[in-house]
Order: sequence, then C-alpha cells, then structure tokens
Amino acid sequence: MRFVRPPADISAQYRVIRVGQKRLSLLILRKRGGPAGEPQAPGVLWIHGGGYLMGMAEMAYKSRAIDLVREGAVVVTPEYTLSWRAPYPQALRECHAALRWLKEHARELSVRTDQIMVGGESAGGGLAAALCMYEKDHGGVNIAFQMPLYPMIDCYDTDSSRDNHERVWNTRRNHIAWRVYLRGLPAKGRTPVYASPARRKDLRGMPPCYTFVGDIDPFYCEMPARTCMRASTTPTTGWSRRPKVRKRRRQYSWSSSGRPAGRCGRLRQTCGEMRPGNPKTGEYNA
Repeated sequence: MRFVRPPADISAQYRVIRVGQKRLSLLILRKRGGPAGEPQAPGVLWIHGGGYLMGMAEMAYKSRAIDLVREGAVVVTPEYTLSWRAPYPQALRECHAALRWLKEHARELSVRTDQIMVGGESAGGGLAAALCMYEKDHGGVNIAFQMPLYPMIDCYDTDSSRDNHERVWNTRRNHIAWRVYLRGLPAKGRTPVYASPARRKDLRGMPPCYTFVGDIDPFYCEMPARTCMRASTTPTTGWSRRPKVRKRRRQYSWSSSGRPAGRCGRLRQTCGEMRPGNPKTGEYNA
C-alpha cells in the first residue's frame, strides 16, 4: 500500500529482491538528511505485526521503528508473505533473506555490520525472536541486539491468553491466527521452535534483548516465562525508551540483564512461575 505516506521527516524507498520464485518488497526508512557515505548508522530489520496473517510493511510508520529512525538508525521492513497465503516457514524464510540483504548492502545503506538489530511488534516480534534463533543456529548474520515488542511467541494457551476478551487481540483471534500460521505442522509438542519460539528451552548465546508488554495483552504471560532470551547477559542501553502508559493498561519492561519493571498481583506471580516448553494444554491452539 504505497499510497500510505511516511512522516514528513522520514525518507522511504522500496527495493525488490528475489527469494526463490517470489519477489519480496523491502521498505527502507531513513531520517531525512541522515547518514551518507561511510557506514556509521545502526541497521534495523523491523518486522510488522498482524498475527502472522495480516498487516503490511507500512505499519512501520506507526511503530517504534520510526523512533529508531529518528535516532539515526536505518530501518528495513520486509513485506513478508502472510500466513493465509503461505504458512510457516515462508515468512521466516523471507525475513532471513531480508536480513542477509541488509548485511550485504550495509555499505550502500551506510550501515555498520557490527550494529545490525532485529525487532518487531506482536507477530513481528515473534518472527524477530525466531530469526535470532535461526541465525545463531545456522551461523548466519551476527545480530547485535533484538527488540521483540509484546511478541507472539507461544502457540500454547497461557493464563493471559486463555479466556481473554479484549477488543484488539483476544483468545479467539489468537487461536485463529496460530491455526492458520501452523497449518500442516504436527501437533502435540512437535511444533518447531522457529515457529513458536517459546518452545525453546536453551537460550544461551541469544543477542541482548529488550521488550515490553501490557498486562491485559494475551501475550503477557509469555514474557516472564522467557524474559525474552534471558540467557543473554549484556546490559541493554541506548534503545530502552519505554512507551507512554495508556489509561487502564500497565506496561512492563524486561531486558536481558534486568528484572520486570512492575508486578500485577496474582497473574504476574502465576506467569512468573511458568516455564517455557511446559504448557498446561496438550496441543497447540487448533
């Protein structure tokens, strides 16, 4: 949807790359008058949300990615294939290709290859977490930092995603989204960790991480269980700007080196006791 315009202070360009037989569109965002010439800016692969089955790259205009661009980063956002067109692993495969393109064209983009970051919101945060795992396991791009915000990472029900009736995202929509994204995959504990990153138990060697989530969000209980790649021990600095707290909603921040910024009574205690890979239900949401 290229008729959607970026903020006035942001420059937007499109590039198209090949991923197998598919053409993948990349949206490149820079601050007007930003870095040019020798590589000097952080490079960010930002992945849009939408439950894996909807959304578009231009959603970055209303996301935290714009804050990163205004701080001097160069952001690349892939228009990955939505799950109703092709289920897992197509979206992850295309995000991997976009990340490789970002590194290979770092000089052209004036991006430092030692400061490549991956981030996203909701399903985009889930793809960001999965991509960090994939790159580590397969010796791919060395990711310096990750920012999966309120990520969609657990295909099993948790205390916060079960019987959730919020307007934007709730139990019913969560079940539909996972069913579409994972169609064709085996159930009952055999879901790949790259499809549902909360299934992974060994998080050693993951990039430093920052995340936040609201306490009415269905994904709330997925965060204390992981502290989002909590095996990372490098302190997070520079990118830890917390969003404003909305009315009726508290937001909690985790970093790979710290503790949650707040508590939410019994729900927080319950979620904190949950362990990845040990869901209360016997199969993914179908």
